[in-house]
Amino acid sequence: MTRLILFNKPYGVLSQFTDRGTDTARATLSDHIGIPGVYPAGRLDRDSEGLLLLTDDGALQARIASPRHKTPKTYLVQVEGEPDAASLERLRSGVTLNDGPTRPARVRRIDPPPLWDRDPPVRYRKSVPDSWIELTITEGRNRQVRRMTAAVGFPTLRLVRWRVGAWEVGDLAPGEWREA
Repeated sequence: MTRLILFNKPYGVLSQFTDRGTDTARATLSDHIGIPGVYPAGRLDRDSEGLLLLTDDGALQARIASPRHKTPKTYLVQVEGEPDAASLERLRSGVTLNDGPTRPARVRRIDPPPLWDRDPPVRYRKSVPDSWIELTITEGRNRQVRRMTAAVGFPTLRLVRWRVGAWEVGDLAPGEWREA
């Protein structure tokens, strides 16, 4: 029987079970999930938070992670500044990054969502406003959402993946997981 784990990945945790990158130990999935034989279906950067799916089914893993299947991934994104209609329209149309144009995205401004506190907190600058957008993409390039918001002039301050396909992080606290 296929196992599917929904995990709310905290900020600072690597999307892998071991850390071979540096001499200093960094937090990994093994610090939170003790289930043998499951692997991440896609990745979240160390400095991103939110929903990470893990499964023991290679075909399901490929279906979720591969851009050719166009699985929608929805992010709650705190950006520096206040995007105007033209900037949002550029995201909707697709922006050109150094590795080529992105697919069109769904995007809208949202009120600050009722999320958990992040540790460490996002830097606050009195003289620079910030705002939130909800952005849905069907790709998953390296640091794509961050590069997209920067390309339209609004750098990402906080990035939380809220939904992948039909699965949502919901009420899972950072570091918690459940089977779907």
